[in-house]
Amino acid sequence: MDTAMPIRRTVAYFLLAFCFAADVAAAQSNSAPIDVVGTTISETQQAIRDGRTTCRAVVEAYLRRIAVYDQKPINGLRLNAIITVNPDALAEADACDGNFRATHSLPPLSGIAVLIKDNYDTRNLQTTGGSLAMKDFAPTTDATMVTRLRAAGAIILAKTNMAEWAFSPYVTESSIAGITRNPYDLTRVPAGSSGGTAAAVAASLGESGLGTDTGNSIRGPSSHNDLVGIRPTIGLTSRAGIIPLFAHNDVGGPITRSVADAAALLTVLAGPDPADPVTALAAEHPHVDYTQSLDRHGLRGARIGVYREYFSTPKTEPEIKALTEAAINVLQHEGATIVDNFTIPNEKALEENLWCGDFEADLNAYLAQHPNAPYHDLKSIVASGLYLPYIGDEIRGAVAPPKPDDRRTPCPDVYHDVPKIAFRNALTAAMAAQHIDAIVYPTWSNAPRKVGDVSSPAGDNSQVLSPQTGFPAITVPMGFTHETLPAGLTFVGPAFSEATLIRYAYDFEQTVHQRKDPPLFPPLPDSK
Repeated sequence: MDTAMPIRRTVAYFLLAFCFAADVAAAQSNSAPIDVVGTTISETQQAIRDGRTTCRAVVEAYLRRIAVYDQKPINGLRLNAIITVNPDALAEADACDGNFRATHSLPPLSGIAVLIKDNYDTRNLQTTGGSLAMKDFAPTTDATMVTRLRAAGAIILAKTNMAEWAFSPYVTESSIAGITRNPYDLTRVPAGSSGGTAAAVAASLGESGLGTDTGNSIRGPSSHNDLVGIRPTIGLTSRAGIIPLFAHNDVGGPITRSVADAAALLTVLAGPDPADPVTALAAEHPHVDYTQSLDRHGLRGARIGVYREYFSTPKTEPEIKALTEAAINVLQHEGATIVDNFTIPNEKALEENLWCGDFEADLNAYLAQHPNAPYHDLKSIVASGLYLPYIGDEIRGAVAPPKPDDRRTPCPDVYHDVPKIAFRNALTAAMAAQHIDAIVYPTWSNAPRKVGDVSSPAGDNSQVLSPQTGFPAITVPMGFTHETLPAGLTFVGPAFSEATLIRYAYDFEQTVHQRKDPPLFPPLPDSK
């Protein structure tokens, strides 16, 4: 039985009603729908300022694309990235237009339709973590990052599918909504766990989006979907109101079609929050407008370390290796000094026992803050059986007694965990010894797998250097393998070096221009 079908019908009926109403409104106003495919935040806002479009028309355009494309069978396969459409999106858009008419100005994200991963609390809008056990749960407040988006004028468009409870870096599959596929090849995965946001942003079902990242889940889906994704420094953005996987490794950040858009979102999202104590670290640093780092020649004078540990291996696909070598040449051509090969002394020994976390304790703490949730502890959710088989070992293991070598608890945050401190110190010392500003490597060493393939090499390179140190990382499109499958290049730098990484990433992006819209999801016939 397809448990997601009632939800799908609700979304479909809402969108059909919307399309009818929007067609009537367009006819009455003699305005044609706009083309939002591949647009950037600055382009959308300039069109609003110039009177070429309105906030409402932008939202209508994205809702049309969701209605037409999200569940459209293409050779029998569906993208299936959206779980819930915000029924207030058009009202929010009308408020945006009213504010612009009154003030003749736009807040930083005014008119921007944002897609939210379904583990962020959104007030009065279903939030499930991808779990059927959380069906119809609507928080009474927003996650801090969602609050900041709204305050900056963003329009919350929809909630997106995710790997159930964020357990998988490989797939985006949930008991609440089923399988999300890669918009560049629907037989392939979009990676996990933020694959719904990434697939939808890539297919222009929204302007930008939010993901979360415990070990890979912003950067992997961004790489697999030809997008830019930032995993911020732990402490730069608030986790308050986000359903946790492992709270001390989790962090939220932007998934966008350009470095400029990621910088615009991060500027709004960053900053301290009393509800998330680790963000007190952000208060020790001045607030940064990351859009000021969009330097076309930002790589000049940089020292970039090449981390061959992740791609000079037999399992790395030759096309990924070739793209990475070409990317390194671009960095050098743009004025960076390349340090090749960068290594971390005693790395393998330092990586032992880095991971720790207690999903049960973290989730129970979240549920305790939400008395209207349908379940109040993980044991009850497991007992309900409302989860997909592929996460069975993980979710049952989380409530089983810990094994002797299980670092479930205690698990301090990344700045107080002894193994992580030792690893971070070793990485910092190695970078300082060679005067390295940032490290680069392919985000994944292999192309996106086929849906259902669990045996071929996956190639996830994102689990250690950034998550286990708290350091920031950004992935940027670097090209395609097999003609149509995206690949990304990751930049990692020291804590709170986002401005520097954005400068490097922007220069690289503007040199290679490897972001392309997926051909399976073209502009709609009535858009211009």
